[in-house]
Amino acid sequence: MKPTRAWIALLVAIVPSLTAANTFFDFRPYKPSAEELKANYARADRLRTLYQGKAYKLTIEPNWIDDYHFWYRTDVRGERQFVLVDALLGSRKPAFDHARLAKSLGAITKAKVTAAHLMIDRLKFSDDMRAVTFSMNSDRYRANLTTYEVEPSTEPAPPTDTARPAVANRRRPRTREGDSPDGKWTATIKEGRIVVDSRGAQTASFSTATNPTGVSYSQLTWSPDSRHLVGLKVLPGDHKAVYLVQSSPSGGGRAVLRSRPYDLPGDKLDVNEVWLLDVVDKSEKKVEADPMEIDFEVGVHWNTSGAAFTYEKTDRGNTRFRIFEVSAASGAVKTILDYQPKTFVDQTTRWSQYLKNDDILWRSEKDGWNRLYYVHRPSNEVTPITTGDWVVRAVDRVDEEHRQIWFQASGVHPGEDPYFLHFFRVGFDGTGLTELTPGTGTHTVQFSPSRRYIIDTYSAINSPPTHELRNADSGALVAKLETADVRDLAQLGWRAPEPFVAKGRDGQTDIYGVVYRPTNFDPSRKYPIVENIYAGPQDSFVPKAFGTFNYMQSVAELGFVVIQCDGMGTRNRSKAFHDVCWKNLADAGFPDRIAWMKALAAKYPQVDINRVGVFGTSAGGQNSTGAVLFHPEFYKVAVSSCGCHDNRMDKYWWNEQWMGTVGPHYEEQSNITNAFRLKGRLLLMVGELDTNVPPESTYRLVDALIKAGKDFEFVDLPGLDHTSGGTFGERKRRDFFVKNLLGVDPPERNSVITR
Repeated sequence: MKPTRAWIALLVAIVPSLTAANTFFDFRPYKPSAEELKANYARADRLRTLYQGKAYKLTIEPNWIDDYHFWYRTDVRGERQFVLVDALLGSRKPAFDHARLAKSLGAITKAKVTAAHLMIDRLKFSDDMRAVTFSMNSDRYRANLTTYEVEPSTEPAPPTDTARPAVANRRRPRTREGDSPDGKWTATIKEGRIVVDSRGAQTASFSTATNPTGVSYSQLTWSPDSRHLVGLKVLPGDHKAVYLVQSSPSGGGRAVLRSRPYDLPGDKLDVNEVWLLDVVDKSEKKVEADPMEIDFEVGVHWNTSGAAFTYEKTDRGNTRFRIFEVSAASGAVKTILDYQPKTFVDQTTRWSQYLKNDDILWRSEKDGWNRLYYVHRPSNEVTPITTGDWVVRAVDRVDEEHRQIWFQASGVHPGEDPYFLHFFRVGFDGTGLTELTPGTGTHTVQFSPSRRYIIDTYSAINSPPTHELRNADSGALVAKLETADVRDLAQLGWRAPEPFVAKGRDGQTDIYGVVYRPTNFDPSRKYPIVENIYAGPQDSFVPKAFGTFNYMQSVAELGFVVIQCDGMGTRNRSKAFHDVCWKNLADAGFPDRIAWMKALAAKYPQVDINRVGVFGTSAGGQNSTGAVLFHPEFYKVAVSSCGCHDNRMDKYWWNEQWMGTVGPHYEEQSNITNAFRLKGRLLLMVGELDTNVPPESTYRLVDALIKAGKDFEFVDLPGLDHTSGGTFGERKRRDFFVKNLLGVDPPERNSVITR
């Protein structure tokens, strides 16, 4: 008797190791019919819209009334509720009587208003919280919360804060001009020289010596006593250009050539010399320390007395980090801190803060994990603040008065996903470590304006968010606020992705990832794997927080098991885990990824380990092409968008960060150099106006593949910047996997004429 699908599904759920199930059942490769494939495409296209708005209470937006009270709004299936929270009492309750307010509001507006559909916003409570003003249909009203009398109000609505924080650009402007702290001097840069003018008539101006053509000053920093000024003398680098051709400008006509300076690995950068000016003696002095070859701002910090300043220097190639102290009187240089790891200094996580007593807080991987340290002055002794085999991810606040730090960390709890973020407080001396967000999951917090409280939201990819109010000093629970409601999603056939853990290349280290299956998953069939890869060492990338839709789910709908995992060489684990990337970007964690997918297939026989595809963009574009060049025995199909196919052809700071200075290893790991190794199927895409990775990186790979006599597909995307492909590219990516992994023809689109 042929086993039913339901019976197979039950077996899949209860058998610990489904490898044995292969001896009982023939898991036929999934190969959809034309009609089934058409339905799969349609479902993939509508999932985002289908799920949108079908989960409730995913976030809380607090509106603080004072240090202890705030209100927020919940919207559930079209019904609104306004909630008032009292942090002192630890209570939450309706912000007002919704029914009484609706009745009074209906009477004054002559409109139908119900308690469940109070279409009001921009609430502002009175100081005694006995009245509230609000907006409705662009009109303002005031309600007495004792009598529920409602009347028009002329009180302005509170401002809405819709501004998003700006994203910092690495190449920051470094020219600073301005008055001295005592207001007696003003410093400007004119014709490449620093000019210091007295703001009074009694003293003449003073300037640095004339510089050769192209040499100028930048980043002026006054001493607190207004006597000295630090400036960087900038000896210009090559500033060579890269070029883009806009083939199809919107106005038509000739193609447009664009160019811009763009430093590549090995290029000569600006050389920065530190100079010290004494505005009283009208003297200038070069600081006798190694010049800095950089293109970003230098951290210059004067001590409180103005007797000395410190600055930070990372050597080219990112193998050494130092903090120097310079005497204002003599210009003598003293090394405060000298960090020389065997591999790299991670500039993308480096953090330091200079305290009012001239001590320094510093984050570093120097002892094998990203930890916080305290640098005591003047002894320069470095003592740990945090200890243990876990990672400090970010610093949120430093309280010098109480000598405490609030920070984010992961990997603290054994047995929990080591990427889950938690929030902590600790003393400068390492005592009093307090966890503020103990719930299992990855956390985000919102501080109250007084920073006495936090709203803690935590979730996992398969666990909806929970929201709690906690004390920001102790982490003690003040009040449970909300738990997300996802019942409507389940009724639509939504299924949570599966977190999956397996051992990496060494057989010991846990590798963490996620698995997406089609919503119509048939447990009697065998599905190809498609990996979404991004192995950039600047972070980890597997989603950890709950979401109703992820792009990977739409790819899975076509008939694939889609996975993503963080192999060795990515960040947020130990220094040793991270160090795998050093001068070794071609590794991309592939040995870990392959071991992880083999473990997945060993557990689930529905996973076809013989049909594996991979796709990625940017560094992921480099990685996905590398998969079919360096591991063709495992990866059979790849789609690569805007890849950095040779690390000598991309931005210097990112590539030298992980590959060090240019050497033979760049050549050896280049996709272009190794184009002759291609096996399997490859689709390359690039935006012709890519301002992140110069598109010639892809063009030269195309050229190398042609010269090697290889078959592949190439899509040049007119007018697009750094992209995964846009709408057309997405269609090409899906079709490529369908044709080459499922073995069926994608839908015919040229049979219908559209305009």
